[in-house]
Amino acid sequence: MEIKFNNVYFSYNKNTPIENEVLKNINLDIKEGKISSIIGRSGSGKSTLVEMINALNIPSKGEVKINDFIITNKSKRIKNINDLRVNIGLIFQFPEEQFFNMTVYDEISFGMKYFNYKTKDIEKRVKDSLKMVGLNQNYINRNPFTLSNGEKRKVAIASILAFNPEVIILDEPTIGLDSISKKNLIMLLRNLKTRYKKTIIIVSHDNDLIHKISDYIYVLDNGEIVVEGDKYTVFKDEEKLKKYGIRVPNEIEFANLVYKKTGKKIGYRDDINDIIKDVYRNAR
Repeated sequence: MEIKFNNVYFSYNKNTPIENEVLKNINLDIKEGKISSIIGRSGSGKSTLVEMINALNIPSKGEVKINDFIITNKSKRIKNINDLRVNIGLIFQFPEEQFFNMTVYDEISFGMKYFNYKTKDIEKRVKDSLKMVGLNQNYINRNPFTLSNGEKRKVAIASILAFNPEVIILDEPTIGLDSISKKNLIMLLRNLKTRYKKTIIIVSHDNDLIHKISDYIYVLDNGEIVVEGDKYTVFKDEEKLKKYGIRVPNEIEFANLVYKKTGKKIGYRDDINDIIKDVYRNAR
């Protein structure tokens, strides 16, 4: 699915001067079938940006192009908007805020009933989507509000996967997750990309997560894209990122420290085990 922002500005108040808008001159091209991440300090415009992808927000100026959909400030009513939104799954920070049914089955099937899916297809899709996120059929009759944070996140993702969307957007997906749940989430996202060919967009302050799984990163500051590139390009300049309130991931911070202390470069790695191997090689 083609996702492009062309000279996009956004404000919640139409009388806001351009220089004070929430988003300013955003130009980006989301890579299909890849994991793209948007990072930056709080209030930089990250969530506002991704909410434009399914037309929850409309540009004040410029355009957002999603395949054949062109979203501009003249798009007061977008024709066939449901055709757009059914292909873009948006998962908010706190999954329980999306829940309003008392069983996992009803929660996952609700959207399909709303969009008039055939009844015979719904049960299969519910079971298939649970399987995709690593939950078995024993969860079908459970109350989603009683699940752990990690399980809630999986049910929220399953409710989106039931539609088989081309794009999945996750806003702060690791909030409230323990280390095991976070590891499981990373495995799930990688699987969705490689096996199911999903385009995934992540908004997060968790730069260790971003470093582990991102193919491409956009850094937002004060509503503008200030840095972009693959994760090694973005995270290599520790001093530059500090200006934007961004801490480099632990692995890179360790590699930089080793270089400062010993003058030895152990490379940029996204897994602690690879760093251990590099340290061992250099110590021999």
